[in-house]
Order: sequence, then C-alpha cells, then structure tokens
Amino acid sequence: MEYMQGLENLYINEDTAVTIGKFDGVHRGHQKLVKRILELEHRDCRSVIVTLNKNSTGMLLTDSEKREILKRTGVSFLIDCPFVPEIVQMSPEVFVREILVRKLHARYIIVGEDFRFGYERQGDCNTLMELQKKYGFCLEVIKKEQYQGNDISSSYIKQELKKGSMKLVNTLLGYPYFVSGEVLHGRKIGRTLGMPTTNLIPTTNKLLPPNGVYVSNTFIGKECFHGVTNIGCKPTIGEAFRGIETYIFDFDKDLYGETIEIQLLEFKRREMKFHSLDKLKEQMHKDISLGREYFNE
Repeated sequence: MEYMQGLENLYINEDTAVTIGKFDGVHRGHQKLVKRILELEHRDCRSVIVTLNKNSTGMLLTDSEKREILKRTGVSFLIDCPFVPEIVQMSPEVFVREILVRKLHARYIIVGEDFRFGYERQGDCNTLMELQKKYGFCLEVIKKEQYQGNDISSSYIKQELKKGSMKLVNTLLGYPYFVSGEVLHGRKIGRTLGMPTTNLIPTTNKLLPPNGVYVSNTFIGKECFHGVTNIGCKPTIGEAFRGIETYIFDFDKDLYGETIEIQLLEFKRREMKFHSLDKLKEQMHKDISLGREYFNE
C-alpha cells in the first residue's frame, strides 16, 4: 500500500476506484466500501481510500492504528486528507473536479448512503449523482451495514464502548477492539506481587472503555498471548494517569520498549480500591482465574 498525506504531490496516473470517509474504527460498514473498491481492481482500476481526518479526541483508532488496519486490507493507495483550509473551503464540485477526477483519475466513486463532503458539508450522494455524467465517473452508493436492525456506525460503536459492551463492540467492528503502544516502565507492583505486568499509556485521543478488568489478547509481533488487562489509575497505589496494565498468562519476558497490541475481549469488573496490597493480590488471582476460564471455554 502506498501512503500519501495532504495535497502536495498528490497524483495517481492510473484509473482508480475511490472510496471516501473518516473511517474511524474501520468497522463492518467501512469494510463493505473497501471490499467494493478491491473488487473493482479487476476492471483495471487501482483501489484508493481517501480519509478525511479532523484532529479530535474520542477516536476509535489512532491515525497509525487506522493506517495499519487499512494496509492489511490490500488496497493500493491510502490518502490522508487533513481538515486544512484548502480542503475545508472547497465546494463539493471543486473537490470532485480537482481532487477526485484530475488528481486521482477516479473512474468509480464508492460512498455510503450518508456521505457528506465539501464546504459546510453541502455535498452528498445526490451531488455526486448529478456530477457523474459531467466528469465521466461511475457512482455506487452502498447501503448501511446493519446488526440486529440497527445501522452500524462509529457513533453506535462509541456508545457501546463507553458501556464496556466489548462483545457487541467487537461484533460491530468485525475485529477485537485494541490498544497499541510501547511498553513502558511501571512501578513494578505486579512483579513484587509475583504477577509481572506490561504497562502502556494510551494517546489522549484514543477512546477507552470504562475503567476495570478485561479478558485480553496481547500481540507481540505476530504471536498471540492470553491474559487479563486493567484499565484505570490503579487507585490502590494511586497513579496520577490512566494507564493500561496487562498480565500475560505464563509469560515473564522483558518487553520494555517493545510495541504491542492489546485486544479487549470481555469486561469482567469495575476498577476497585483495596485497603492493602494483600487484598489486591487476592483479587488479581481471582481475575486471572476468570480469564483462564474464559479461554478454556
């Protein structure tokens, strides 16, 4: 996959099949769009994803996580279009003519039913329908993917993530919700309790489920390890920040400085404050037992 950012030097000298959107979460609805542009490569078109990114908090994926997931789909090009003035202030027709047609040579444009674009979001599917004959592209509007009668959307997934409904979140996404990052040095409390853990501090724009304990998978490279993860501020020892601490079953290697991915599979309990480290250790053993039971089932 070739990655391009911004408008400078943006040009593809081949016919393309383009899909456009925020792609926050790259959920099952987004995956329908990606699948379609990949199918159109059989008509001598290169597949192109244009992501319209606005810096904000509460995102399902960081920019690097989104890029990695889209890379795995096998698309030819990923174009990151930040919300800069020259993009934000473009009229819908100028965006189509200058970006999609002249720079990207779009022969096919694939969008969802609720797609909006251009200055003050004035453009929609009807706009594209009117412009396709003028500029010679073919428009396909893909219906919303649904789950149990509800449209799958980033806002729906965020709503369920805030509740800790990980099974539903992962079903809507089509893959396990995850947090990635570099393993940092912690206070080594887990190691003193005989249960060494890995520690991550997520970026501030990453949306996390409620503080508490989750059954998790940890990916180190391509290897997967089972375990349990605590999200929160560790009230028993009093951390000043919200972190992610994972105990990996039957694992005691030094991971400091390694980049890992932690998948959150099921919520088990809320974060709690204990009166002593002995009580914390007792609860950690219970959490580990529940985690092992989950994987044995």
